[in-house]
Amino acid sequence: MKAGMIGLGAMGTGMAKNIAKAGYLAGVYNRTEAKAQSLAEELQVTAYPRPEALAEDVDIVLICVSADSDVLSIVEQIAKTVKPGSVVVDMSTVSSETARKAAALLAEKQAGFLDGPVSGGVEGAKNGSLAMMVGGETQTLEKARPVLAAMTGRIMHMGPTGTGQAAKAVNQIMAAGINQAVTEALAFAQAQGLAMDKVIEIISGGAAGNWFLEHRGLTMTHGVFAPGFKLALHHKDLKICQAMAAQAGFSLPLSDMTVADYERLIAQGHGDEDISALYRLKKSPD
Repeated sequence: MKAGMIGLGAMGTGMAKNIAKAGYLAGVYNRTEAKAQSLAEELQVTAYPRPEALAEDVDIVLICVSADSDVLSIVEQIAKTVKPGSVVVDMSTVSSETARKAAALLAEKQAGFLDGPVSGGVEGAKNGSLAMMVGGETQTLEKARPVLAAMTGRIMHMGPTGTGQAAKAVNQIMAAGINQAVTEALAFAQAQGLAMDKVIEIISGGAAGNWFLEHRGLTMTHGVFAPGFKLALHHKDLKICQAMAAQAGFSLPLSDMTVADYERLIAQGHGDEDISALYRLKKSPD
């Protein structure tokens, strides 16, 4: 089984390396050609000049790009050459509607489609421990499962096309709430004059402990915001969540607040920092 990866950002690169380690990766494509060429040389695979050239040569096409329009553009290109019976898996975070459009385009070519967004950040992509939420047909998932298992720690079939993206929206909404709670609580701790390392250690071991506090607490309180998950990308994801909620007649007040906070930070030039940069808005003045 030959797989090809399209999109070599921080997440896509980690995924590609794990797929290569498992022996499935045949080639890569990236909009910045030099990046694809460098990784291809490292992994001893082919750097394809166009998405359609990659799709022509592999059995499974994996996509990890940023926006809905990017996903549809890539799918339109690979639909020109994709082989009947092959599978396309989109691991980007986009809307359920975009997933259904992509599936329809590929169905015309007798190719299967899975929307398989992931959670776990750059660390999860590097370590092959991502959680994947999958929408699509069961038989399509089973065909792709060996490749997907090479870069994930958990795969959950959520239901038909679009449900993977809906589940990821739940994850992104929850991440917004956790970010708000952790950054606000740690800013409060700072205002109380507490030793931040001690606060983080003891709270992490109790009922309020969580991954974000454990992995980002110390860095944010030291003013370090190297991205595991870029703030601008979470902002993009939450805008998708807002649109999906509006279609369902549902309100997301906490996500709305987070979007507004992120827009303040983006305007200040912090969009490429980790989402823990929200601490900048919460902390007491030095």
